Amino acid sequence: MKYQYCPQCGEKLIEKEIGDEGLVPYCETCKRPWFDGFYTCTITLVINEFDEVALIRQGYISDQFYVCIAGYVKCGESAEETAVREVKEELGLDVEQIRYTRSYPMPERSQLMLAFEAHVKKADFHISGEVDRADWFTYEEAHKRMRKGSVAIQLLERYFENKTGR
Repeated sequence: MKYQYCPQCGEKLIEKEIGDEGLVPYCETCKRPWFDGFYTCTITLVINEFDEVALIRQGYISDQFYVCIAGYVKCGESAEETAVREVKEELGLDVEQIRYTRSYPMPERSQLMLAFEAHVKKADFHISGEVDRADWFTYEEAHKRMRKGSVAIQLLERYFENKTGR
């Protein structure tokens, strides 16, 4: 999100040199910079005790590819709480263990994705209305059903590379 007007007073922002940051949108009335904003999201690889991964398909994202569980961090919520909440909301599963792995910037969508691995017990899904389908997959099956180059497939590959030591 790029600011053109001050969110506090509504004045048009100017470009001002701010130290090492370079040119930054600046409000002369409020005397403050407005750095480009982004949305913080989580993306979670859900893994069961058999090393199967739970992936979902959502028509508004893709009719063809499966994805990991993802969602926006709400005000007052930690990233870990978001990941656990999203797994519960979208799959109906309780997270037993969660681990942060890394972040993925997505400038084209003004998002910062915080990636997690969540371990759960294998169970039937109780999917939310925003999920069209959920399935358990082996690594090989999951890899075939995910979009090449996506953050989700990178998360999948990283988990199994770390697990197998490749």
